[in-house]
Amino acid sequence: MAKPAQLLNIEPANELKFLGPFRTAVASYMRLTNPTDHDIFFKIKTTAPKKYCVRPNCGLLEPHESQEIAIVLQPFIFDSNEKNKHKFMVQSMVKPDDEEINLEDLWKKYPEKLMDSKLRCVFECPLDSNQPAPAAEPTAVATTANNKQSSAAASNDSGAQFSTAQFNAMSNDDEQKSETALLKEVKKLRDNESVLRQENLQLREQILQLHMQVDGRAKEQSSAATAAKSVPVQSVPVHYQNPYSPPPQQARNHDIMVNVIAAVIMGIIGILFGKFMYSDIGK
Repeated sequence: MAKPAQLLNIEPANELKFLGPFRTAVASYMRLTNPTDHDIFFKIKTTAPKKYCVRPNCGLLEPHESQEIAIVLQPFIFDSNEKNKHKFMVQSMVKPDDEEINLEDLWKKYPEKLMDSKLRCVFECPLDSNQPAPAAEPTAVATTANNKQSSAAASNDSGAQFSTAQFNAMSNDDEQKSETALLKEVKKLRDNESVLRQENLQLREQILQLHMQVDGRAKEQSSAATAAKSVPVQSVPVHYQNPYSPPPQQARNHDIMVNVIAAVIMGIIGILFGKFMYSDIGK
Protein backbone atom coordinates (compact mmCIF):
# COMPACT_ATOMS: atom_id res chain seq x y z
CA MET A 1 0.00 0.00 0.00
CA ALA A 2 1.45 3.35 -1.09
CA LYS A 3 2.15 5.84 1.67
CA PRO A 4 0.74 9.37 1.51
CA ALA A 5 2.79 12.35 0.42
CA GLN A 6 4.91 14.27 2.90
CA LEU A 7 2.67 16.12 5.32
CA LEU A 8 5.19 18.51 6.89
CA ASN A 9 7.60 21.01 5.44
CA ILE A 10 11.06 20.33 6.88
CA GLU A 11 13.94 22.79 6.87
CA PRO A 12 16.61 21.73 6.07
CA ALA A 13 15.15 19.10 3.81
CA ASN A 14 17.99 16.62 3.26
CA GLU A 15 20.79 17.00 5.79
CA LEU A 16 21.64 18.36 9.22
CA LYS A 17 24.97 20.14 9.52
CA PHE A 18 27.00 20.15 12.72
CA LEU A 19 29.96 22.54 12.84
CA GLY A 20 32.95 21.53 14.97
CA PRO A 21 35.10 21.49 16.94
CA PHE A 22 33.27 18.67 18.72
CA ARG A 23 35.03 18.88 22.08
CA THR A 24 31.79 20.34 23.47
CA ALA A 25 28.13 19.82 22.65
CA VAL A 26 27.11 21.18 19.23
CA ALA A 27 23.54 22.09 18.30
CA SER A 28 21.72 22.09 15.00
CA TYR A 29 18.14 23.14 14.37
CA MET A 30 15.27 21.80 12.31
CA ARG A 31 11.99 23.59 11.60
CA LEU A 32 8.75 21.70 11.02
CA THR A 33 5.78 23.48 9.43
CA ASN A 34 2.25 22.17 8.99
CA PRO A 35 0.94 23.56 5.66
CA THR A 36 -2.36 21.67 5.85
CA ASP A 37 -5.71 22.38 7.49
CA HIS A 38 -5.45 19.32 9.77
CA ASP A 39 -3.74 18.61 13.07
CA ILE A 40 -0.62 16.54 12.45
CA PHE A 41 1.33 14.41 14.89
CA PHE A 42 5.10 14.16 14.44
CA LYS A 43 7.85 12.00 15.88
CA ILE A 44 11.62 12.22 15.37
CA LYS A 45 13.92 9.18 15.43
CA THR A 46 17.65 8.69 14.95
CA THR A 47 20.01 5.78 14.35
CA ALA A 48 22.28 6.99 17.22
CA PRO A 49 19.95 7.86 20.13
CA LYS A 50 22.78 7.88 22.69
CA LYS A 51 24.72 10.57 20.82
CA TYR A 52 21.90 13.09 20.34
CA CYS A 53 19.45 14.98 22.48
CA VAL A 54 16.29 16.06 20.60
CA ARG A 55 13.83 18.55 22.11
CA PRO A 56 10.98 18.14 21.45
CA ASN A 57 11.15 14.71 19.85
CA CYS A 58 7.38 14.40 19.30
CA GLY A 59 4.29 16.54 19.41
CA LEU A 60 1.28 17.97 17.62
CA LEU A 61 1.26 20.74 15.01
CA GLU A 62 -1.95 22.63 14.45
CA PRO A 63 -2.83 23.92 10.96
CA HIS A 64 -0.19 26.32 9.59
CA GLU A 65 1.84 26.10 12.79
CA SER A 66 5.65 25.88 12.91
CA GLN A 67 7.89 24.24 15.51
CA GLU A 68 11.65 24.55 15.89
CA ILE A 69 13.44 21.35 16.92
CA ALA A 70 16.78 21.56 18.73
CA ILE A 71 19.16 18.67 18.04
CA VAL A 72 22.24 18.59 20.28
CA LEU A 73 25.21 16.40 19.40
CA GLN A 74 27.13 15.13 22.42
CA PRO A 75 30.92 15.73 22.56
CA PHE A 76 33.07 13.11 20.83
CA ILE A 77 36.47 12.66 19.19
CA PHE A 78 36.11 13.64 15.55
CA ASP A 79 37.93 11.57 12.93
CA SER A 80 37.68 12.86 9.39
CA ASN A 81 38.54 9.43 8.01
CA GLU A 82 35.67 7.76 9.80
CA LYS A 83 32.46 7.46 7.79
CA ASN A 84 29.44 9.08 9.36
CA LYS A 85 26.30 6.97 9.26
CA HIS A 86 24.11 9.00 11.59
CA LYS A 87 20.66 9.74 10.21
CA PHE A 88 17.36 11.20 11.35
CA MET A 89 13.81 10.39 10.32
CA VAL A 90 10.71 12.54 10.82
CA GLN A 91 7.45 10.59 10.97
CA SER A 92 4.13 12.38 10.58
CA MET A 93 0.45 11.46 10.59
CA VAL A 94 -2.85 13.30 10.44
CA LYS A 95 -4.66 13.21 13.78
CA PRO A 96 -7.62 10.80 13.64
CA ASP A 97 -10.96 12.55 14.08
CA ASP A 98 -13.04 9.59 15.16
CA GLU A 99 -11.29 8.72 18.43
CA GLU A 100 -8.93 9.78 21.16
CA ILE A 101 -5.80 7.67 21.32
CA ASN A 102 -2.45 7.74 23.07
CA LEU A 103 0.37 9.15 20.96
CA GLU A 104 2.57 6.09 21.52
CA ASP A 105 -0.23 3.73 20.46
CA LEU A 106 -1.05 5.85 17.43
CA TRP A 107 2.10 4.87 15.51
CA LYS A 108 1.40 1.17 16.07
CA LYS A 109 -2.30 1.29 15.22
CA TYR A 110 -1.98 3.15 11.91
CA PRO A 111 1.41 2.21 10.42
CA GLU A 112 0.02 2.55 6.89
CA LYS A 113 -0.71 6.26 7.47
CA LEU A 114 2.84 7.15 8.53
CA MET A 115 4.92 9.43 6.35
CA ASP A 116 8.70 9.27 6.62
CA SER A 117 11.25 11.93 5.77
CA LYS A 118 14.94 11.14 6.18
CA LEU A 119 17.89 13.45 6.81
CA ARG A 120 21.54 12.53 7.05
CA CYS A 121 24.01 14.18 9.42
CA VAL A 122 27.04 16.08 8.13
CA PHE A 123 30.00 16.92 10.38
CA GLU A 124 32.15 19.87 9.35
CA CYS A 125 35.26 20.53 11.39
CA PRO A 126 37.22 23.63 10.26
CA LEU A 127 41.02 23.40 10.07
CA ASP A 128 42.98 24.96 12.90
CA SER A 129 44.40 28.29 11.69
CA ASN A 130 47.52 27.70 13.77
CA GLN A 131 48.15 24.41 11.97
CA PRO A 132 47.73 24.94 8.20
CA ALA A 133 47.27 21.88 6.08
CA PRO A 134 50.46 20.74 4.26
CA ALA A 135 50.71 21.39 0.53
CA ALA A 136 49.87 18.41 -1.66
CA GLU A 137 50.88 17.53 -5.16
CA PRO A 138 48.35 18.16 -7.96
CA THR A 139 47.99 14.44 -8.56
CA ALA A 140 47.29 13.84 -4.88
CA VAL A 141 44.82 16.70 -4.82
CA ALA A 142 42.97 15.26 -7.81
CA THR A 143 42.95 11.82 -6.23
CA THR A 144 41.62 13.28 -2.97
CA ALA A 145 38.92 15.15 -4.84
CA ASN A 146 37.89 11.98 -6.66
CA ASN A 147 37.85 10.09 -3.38
CA LYS A 148 35.67 12.76 -1.80
CA GLN A 149 33.27 12.61 -4.75
CA SER A 150 33.17 8.84 -4.48
CA SER A 151 32.59 9.07 -0.75
CA ALA A 152 29.82 11.61 -1.26
CA ALA A 153 28.21 9.39 -3.87
CA ALA A 154 28.49 6.38 -1.60
CA SER A 155 27.03 8.39 1.27
CA ASN A 156 24.13 9.46 -0.93
CA ASP A 157 23.59 5.88 -1.99
CA SER A 158 23.65 4.71 1.61
CA GLY A 159 21.22 7.49 2.48
CA ALA A 160 18.95 6.34 -0.32
CA GLN A 161 19.21 2.78 0.94
CA PHE A 162 18.38 3.86 4.49
CA SER A 163 15.16 2.02 5.24
CA THR A 164 12.44 2.35 7.78
CA ALA A 165 13.38 -1.08 9.18
CA GLN A 166 16.39 0.47 10.96
CA PHE A 167 14.16 2.96 12.70
CA ASN A 168 11.66 0.25 13.56
CA ALA A 169 14.45 -1.84 15.11
CA MET A 170 15.61 1.19 17.07
CA SER A 171 12.05 1.88 18.17
CA ASN A 172 11.67 -1.72 19.34
CA ASP A 173 14.85 -1.41 21.41
CA ASP A 174 13.57 1.80 22.97
CA GLU A 175 10.25 0.15 23.74
CA GLN A 176 11.96 -2.83 25.36
CA LYS A 177 14.09 -0.52 27.49
CA SER A 178 11.01 1.46 28.47
CA GLU A 179 9.13 -1.72 29.39
CA THR A 180 12.07 -2.90 31.50
CA ALA A 181 12.24 0.44 33.28
CA LEU A 182 8.47 0.38 33.87
CA LEU A 183 8.65 -3.15 35.30
CA LYS A 184 11.41 -2.06 37.68
CA GLU A 185 9.37 0.96 38.72
CA VAL A 186 6.28 -1.19 39.29
CA LYS A 187 8.30 -3.63 41.43
CA LYS A 188 9.69 -0.73 43.44
CA LEU A 189 6.20 0.69 43.98
CA ARG A 190 4.92 -2.70 45.10
CA ASP A 191 7.78 -3.02 47.60
CA ASN A 192 7.01 0.45 48.92
CA GLU A 193 3.32 -0.48 49.19
CA SER A 194 4.21 -3.60 51.21
CA VAL A 195 6.38 -1.54 53.58
CA LEU A 196 3.62 1.03 54.02
CA ARG A 197 1.10 -1.70 54.82
CA GLN A 198 3.37 -3.15 57.50
CA GLU A 199 3.87 0.30 59.01
CA ASN A 200 0.10 0.85 58.94
CA LEU A 201 -0.48 -2.42 60.82
CA GLN A 202 2.11 -1.47 63.43
CA LEU A 203 0.45 1.92 63.92
CA ARG A 204 -2.94 0.27 64.35
CA GLU A 205 -1.53 -2.08 66.99
CA GLN A 206 0.03 0.83 68.86
CA ILE A 207 -3.24 2.79 68.75
CA LEU A 208 -5.15 -0.27 70.05
CA GLN A 209 -2.68 -0.65 72.94
CA LEU A 210 -3.05 3.03 73.82
CA HIS A 211 -6.85 2.69 73.84
CA MET A 212 -6.59 -0.34 76.14
CA GLN A 213 -4.28 1.53 78.51
CA VAL A 214 -6.61 4.53 78.60
CA ASP A 215 -9.63 2.29 79.26
CA GLY A 216 -7.75 0.47 82.07
CA ARG A 217 -6.79 3.74 83.76
CA ALA A 218 -10.37 5.01 83.47
CA LYS A 219 -11.67 1.82 85.12
CA GLU A 220 -9.12 2.10 87.94
CA GLN A 221 -10.09 5.71 88.60
CA SER A 222 -13.78 4.78 88.57
CA SER A 223 -13.18 1.91 91.04
CA ALA A 224 -11.19 4.18 93.36
CA ALA A 225 -13.94 6.81 93.27
CA THR A 226 -16.58 4.16 94.09
CA ALA A 227 -14.53 2.80 97.00
CA ALA A 228 -14.03 6.29 98.37
CA LYS A 229 -17.78 6.90 98.34
CA SER A 230 -18.50 3.61 100.21
CA VAL A 231 -16.15 4.40 103.21
CA PRO A 232 -18.10 6.14 106.14
CA VAL A 233 -16.91 9.54 107.12
CA GLN A 234 -15.64 9.64 110.76
CA SER A 235 -16.46 12.70 112.81
CA VAL A 236 -13.43 14.55 114.00
CA PRO A 237 -13.85 16.44 117.30
CA VAL A 238 -13.45 20.14 117.01
CA HIS A 239 -11.53 21.83 119.85
CA TYR A 240 -12.33 25.45 120.47
CA GLN A 241 -9.44 27.57 121.46
CA ASN A 242 -9.85 30.98 122.98
CA PRO A 243 -7.89 33.42 120.87
CA TYR A 244 -6.99 35.35 124.04
CA SER A 245 -5.73 32.32 125.94
CA PRO A 246 -2.02 31.68 126.00
CA PRO A 247 -0.56 28.73 124.18
CA PRO A 248 -0.65 25.34 126.00
CA GLN A 249 3.02 25.45 127.10
CA GLN A 250 2.68 28.98 128.49
CA ALA A 251 -0.51 27.91 130.32
CA ARG A 252 1.33 25.14 132.13
CA ASN A 253 4.09 27.56 133.25
CA HIS A 254 1.48 29.96 134.52
CA ASP A 255 -0.16 27.23 136.65
CA ILE A 256 3.17 26.34 138.24
CA MET A 257 3.86 29.97 139.19
CA VAL A 258 0.41 30.31 140.77
CA ASN A 259 0.94 27.17 142.85
CA VAL A 260 4.34 28.41 144.08
CA ILE A 261 2.96 31.80 145.05
CA ALA A 262 0.04 30.14 146.85
CA ALA A 263 2.44 27.89 148.78
CA VAL A 264 4.57 30.89 149.82
CA ILE A 265 1.51 32.81 150.96
CA MET A 266 0.27 29.83 152.93
CA GLY A 267 3.68 29.49 154.54
CA ILE A 268 3.69 33.17 155.57
CA ILE A 269 0.18 32.89 156.93
CA GLY A 270 1.17 29.80 158.92
CA ILE A 271 4.17 31.58 160.45
CA LEU A 272 2.10 34.62 161.45
CA PHE A 273 -0.63 32.41 162.89
CA GLY A 274 1.96 30.48 164.93
CA LYS A 275 3.46 33.67 166.42
CA PHE A 276 0.02 34.95 167.31
CA MET A 277 -0.90 31.77 169.09
CA TYR A 278 2.42 31.72 171.01
CA SER A 279 1.96 35.32 172.22
CA ASP A 280 -1.50 34.57 173.59
CA ILE A 281 -0.28 31.60 175.56
CA GLY A 282 2.52 33.63 177.15
CA LYS A 283 0.13 36.22 178.53
